[in-house]
Amino acid sequence: MAKQITANLKMRIPAGGATAGPPVGAVMGQYGLNSMDFVNAFNSQTADLRGNDVIVKLKVYDDRTFDFVVSGVPTDDLILKALGIKKGSGKPHMDKVGKLTQAQLTDIAEAKIKFTNGNDIEAVKKQVAGTARSMGVEVEE
Repeated sequence: MAKQITANLKMRIPAGGATAGPPVGAVMGQYGLNSMDFVNAFNSQTADLRGNDVIVKLKVYDDRTFDFVVSGVPTDDLILKALGIKKGSGKPHMDKVGKLTQAQLTDIAEAKIKFTNGNDIEAVKKQVAGTARSMGVEVEE
């Protein structure tokens, strides 16, 4: 008999730096899971991304087991890092905070392609450009 999924969770955690404290411990404890099982596996899998936050999608099953998928560094973090700015615009359609070059757009799309549902680099570049525009970042044509 197949295991039933009891929860689909999404967390933003520092790569290679998860601890049994919040947010991991609180979420895992809520479902009766051993947080150290997750922490050890997650930290070893994301050690190469240290210094960035990553998105983790966690499936919890009815027998108190789980599996997770690391979805990479959030697109907005990559855009902010590429432009060297702290945050996006509060009024993205009026106040612009920077301009993303085609080279920067391609670099970010290449970093994201294995974590998205885009079939090719052009499709992923469009996704990244959309995120950039929603942050008040202009995209060079």
